[in-house]
Amino acid sequence: MKIVRTRSEGDEITYGGVEPEGIRLYRGSPFVAWEPTEAVVDFESARLLSPTIPTKVVAVGRNYAAHAAEMDNPIPEEPLIFIKPSTSVIGPAATVRIPPHSKHVDHEAELAMVIGKVARNVAVEEAVSYVLGYTVGQDITARDLQRRDGHFTRGKGFDTFCPLGPAIETEFDPLEGQRITCRVNDETRQDGVLSDMIFGPAELVAFISGVMTLLPGDVILTGTPEGVGRLADGDLLETEIEGLGVLRNPVAG
Repeated sequence: MKIVRTRSEGDEITYGGVEPEGIRLYRGSPFVAWEPTEAVVDFESARLLSPTIPTKVVAVGRNYAAHAAEMDNPIPEEPLIFIKPSTSVIGPAATVRIPPHSKHVDHEAELAMVIGKVARNVAVEEAVSYVLGYTVGQDITARDLQRRDGHFTRGKGFDTFCPLGPAIETEFDPLEGQRITCRVNDETRQDGVLSDMIFGPAELVAFISGVMTLLPGDVILTGTPEGVGRLADGDLLETEIEGLGVLRNPVAG
């Protein structure tokens, strides 16, 4: 099932399920309880939002060997994690804003896991059952600030620095060799394979839930393949994962 969040003309925000004829609106939330309504919105008029508003986004660094190499960093012996604030999250078609503080902002295409139930000290063998589904994400990074600060918080924490969407796919296995690509103004910048992740989804859920409690709707960004590059005012950023769709975001300075 593909789960989306939509905003109606009356500014009401509703979860929905993608069907052949359009988006069926639901009462409630897939993270607690929900039920379908009779209302179906056609795709053309649907205003999609980020498919979840997490309490936190836990991102994973250097989870592809080639990306670690291009950044001249060693491969970590265990997942390297950091937090992006919930206020960094935006949805499809929302604008990535380059902050005046930075002269070098990069794209980082990522597979995003969406947690479906409270996860605390989860075993690897049970970890996948805590994942509601997967969506497309970006870990936008002010690279110059990251290097200047010596840590990730400011460089990766600006508003609009975590695009997510277009939908949460509940029937998706990220270990089947799907491609993850990033295009800027139709130029392919990143082109990787999800199965090249050093630490897979189950390992990440188990590791992170042993550090902090993951709540329903929380997001894990699983790392980026090689090819990260700069964004500039006026760019169109497109992130695609086979089976999950395309996330498009304009960029403004």
